[in-house]
Amino acid sequence: MKRNILGITLRGVNALAVEVEVEVGRGLFTINVVGLADTAVKEARERVRAALAKTGIILRGRISINLAPADIPKEGALLDLPIAVGIACAMDVFSVTNETIFIGELALDGRLRGTRGAVAAAIYAKEHDLEIFVPQDNAKEVSIIPGVKARAASTLQEIIDHFNGVSTLPLIQPSYISDNYTECEVDFADIKGQTMAKRALEIAAAGHHNILMVGSPGSGKSMLAKALRGILPPLTNQELMEVVLIKSTVGIPLSLTRERPYRSVHHTASSVSICGGSSSLRPGEISLASRGVLFLDELPEFSRDVIETLRQPLEDGFITVSRASGTVQYPAHVLVVAACNPCPCGFAGDKEHHCTCSQSAIDKYRKKLSGPILDRIDLHLAVPRLSPEELMTVQNSNVERSATVRERVIRARKIQEERWKNFGFTTNSEIPERILQKNINLRPEVRSFILDVLKTVKLSGRGLSRVLKVARTIADLEGKKQIDVESLAEAVSFREGQGMSWMPN
Repeated sequence: MKRNILGITLRGVNALAVEVEVEVGRGLFTINVVGLADTAVKEARERVRAALAKTGIILRGRISINLAPADIPKEGALLDLPIAVGIACAMDVFSVTNETIFIGELALDGRLRGTRGAVAAAIYAKEHDLEIFVPQDNAKEVSIIPGVKARAASTLQEIIDHFNGVSTLPLIQPSYISDNYTECEVDFADIKGQTMAKRALEIAAAGHHNILMVGSPGSGKSMLAKALRGILPPLTNQELMEVVLIKSTVGIPLSLTRERPYRSVHHTASSVSICGGSSSLRPGEISLASRGVLFLDELPEFSRDVIETLRQPLEDGFITVSRASGTVQYPAHVLVVAACNPCPCGFAGDKEHHCTCSQSAIDKYRKKLSGPILDRIDLHLAVPRLSPEELMTVQNSNVERSATVRERVIRARKIQEERWKNFGFTTNSEIPERILQKNINLRPEVRSFILDVLKTVKLSGRGLSRVLKVARTIADLEGKKQIDVESLAEAVSFREGQGMSWMPN
């Protein structure tokens, strides 16, 4: 019975080692798998039997497979390969002398299919100084883990030949991820008018501030949300690893670029699909969008329960999901862009169309969004529809492109990283209240201006804190070391007016 063969099971976005123990005894042919395995793992018996038969290994006798530790649920098809290797070693086809990790799903003809969780498995192998064998389909994503000793195979036969000394599987070579930025889907230069909205998006990108856009149908809210991705700075190495880890855990094909994620969620989505969970504790949309943009169009149409589940991740940058099978914590450092109409028909306040909604219908529609959720959104923006004349206007050649705006955003981000590096934060939106008050750096005349603002603008304690963070970002975009009255006034402008008409009295 060999004890050097390890597989992997996933717990949230983390990998847990599974020791595969195999015993072959006398009797009628059976394969029994024990160790709290789910249906996918138990079905591996037939895949493993057929794949081994293709390599010339015919199974006989009573085969018992134990997946230890026995009290941890095992799920998914990534345990096919370690089970097959364990059986082959128990039948003395070859031996594995050192602790080694194997992951991969087997086809009936012995081919190895790619599996989710390869990045988490590679990280575990690196941290514990273990060698890992992965399917060829997973080689690309594993190659970005520096220092991991990984080998890729296309078939089970290649694994057997490697350990028998017939041939050698080469180590996967590290990949270099280019810093080149791909062309964005919507460029700022493609958007006509909407100067105020573009400014708000620039501030949101620079300080990682959540934003709510309120406007009639056709005003360009979805187009503006797509344009935001093009002005965000490229992913850092640490952020890239987080993004790749989450995508690999879910099984999403990876494009190894530094482009930030963009996820658009339909309003019929459930709380589990957005926040994560289910029996296998998989990440949800808010985690898949971590370090990028989560676009929630028609926000009032979402279920009230779904909207309220966003409270904790918007405040903390992570989300904790508890189920009967356990508790996991997912990253949720996401920039939320929400959009909605001003009323059910969509034309309240529109200059061209008459609103047909009663006041009671408008009130009912707006009450779908609670004050605590709106208070967690830093920028509230009214997006007016353009007139036919404005729509037909040819854009000037000197309109700013996304690349130009992105350069300003990157400069502002670098200022923030330098300021907050000793506290472990990177953007203004992350800063806790206790640190913010001591390091906000206000000009003397700004404090009296704040007192005047509080007398006229409806702000909670959290709302004031978010205004100060936005003002700090505006000052960083302008290259100012201190927040002046102009920066604070602009920040306050995004907390009043039509964009804030949703806030309860």
